[in-house]
Amino acid sequence: MSPEISLRFAVPDDAALLLNIIRQAFQARMPIDPPAEALSDTEMLVSARLSAPGFGVIATVDGRDVGCLLVSLPSPEVAMLHRVSVLPGARRLGVAAAMVRDSAYLLADQGVRQLRLLARSELPLVQQWWAQHGFTPLAEAPLGVIMKIDLPHPIRVPTAKAMHLLGVRLARVLRPGDLLLLSGELGAGKTTFTQGLGQGLGAQGQIISPTFVLSRLYRSSDGPDLVHVDAYRLSNPAEFDDLDLEATAATAVTVVEWGMGFAEQLNSSWLDVQIQMPIDIADQTRTVYLVGVGERWQGFDLEEQLFQEWGNG
Repeated sequence: MSPEISLRFAVPDDAALLLNIIRQAFQARMPIDPPAEALSDTEMLVSARLSAPGFGVIATVDGRDVGCLLVSLPSPEVAMLHRVSVLPGARRLGVAAAMVRDSAYLLADQGVRQLRLLARSELPLVQQWWAQHGFTPLAEAPLGVIMKIDLPHPIRVPTAKAMHLLGVRLARVLRPGDLLLLSGELGAGKTTFTQGLGQGLGAQGQIISPTFVLSRLYRSSDGPDLVHVDAYRLSNPAEFDDLDLEATAATAVTVVEWGMGFAEQLNSSWLDVQIQMPIDIADQTRTVYLVGVGERWQGFDLEEQLFQEWGNG
């Protein structure tokens, strides 16, 4: 089973905890000259950042605090990421991706339109990681390059019927080989959304959750086939490989629930679909975020394709 990553906001009293995670994470990186500014941070400085406009995030895996990041807001429409840190023993679990992804969704809800960061020139693998998660170069900067990602427009989905319809409409822009990584709590509407996709693709048969069989293939009458995968029970990428999804990856639309950290190997481009539930369980409204990653989605305006009919109500 995939490790459960829990996130919470940091408060000024967490400064010592964040400083410890930041130091361990940055000390584990290859030496660079000049050294990373993070290695000169103090508890007072971290506390001040947590008190300034913006916020901090702490990530926990199996009850242990293993990651953190800081976000500043230089303007109402632009946010900056700082000190994205994961303890060496907790890497490759998707911790950094989860922190960045959820921070991006929160910022999008606040009306922020772009998220930026500084990537050091001496760390090409780090720049590559950010590129794999949708960040692109914006401008040269002292010691490195400023990278950015445009934040998604939150889509408010008031009913299960509307969630189904959103899937139908999104299917219109999909093509063979597309990969969707679908996230959301139990009851968020993942299956309803996928049923809409299936209808839009012309998939045959009743689409149900693949929780126990892990993967289901639905043949299409007039479009690409649909492959629906549930990766929640998988514990490592090797188990994902055993599903043999490569055989259909180029000809079908593949939807992977809980696929972050596993399914990216299927395609250099994917559509990240996050469904968030409201705090009030009586409220049926869901918020959906669509983020295109990779060359397939560069320059593709999802807002224009969906919102011209959908609106934001």
